[in-house]
Amino acid sequence: MNLKKLLNRDNILLELKSEEKVEIIEEMVDLLVKAGKVEDKQAALQVVLEREKKMSTGLEQGIAVPHGKTDSVKELVVALALKKEGVDFAALDGRPSRIFIMTISPASHSGPHIQFLAEISRLLNREDIRNEILKAESPDQVVKALT
Repeated sequence: MNLKKLLNRDNILLELKSEEKVEIIEEMVDLLVKAGKVEDKQAALQVVLEREKKMSTGLEQGIAVPHGKTDSVKELVVALALKKEGVDFAALDGRPSRIFIMTISPASHSGPHIQFLAEISRLLNREDIRNEILKAESPDQVVKALT
């Protein structure tokens, strides 16, 4: 999977303004709308929030992966955002989440969504990559850390 095709300066946010889970998700959906990746903001927001209600997407090691599926997107879209001091995202390990990767994919196409999550999880399992992302001063540095 080519992460450079999915992540670029238009869909990377170096510092989230929001402090709460729902606001973070909304800020990330807004980023995808501004990047021209999502046309129907409400549909995208709704599927991500519904998924989050079922079970938190806060993982371990400061990572959260809010995601959802809707046919309001034609292909997998991705946003990456940082909250360097961390925020409570109901993570599995109880620690604050600092790196947020949002995916929204068509309801009928699971393959790319699962491939991306597997690849990004493999990369973010490495502490050196997580640290490099959190120290990034530009979206290009984030992409470089992941590729």
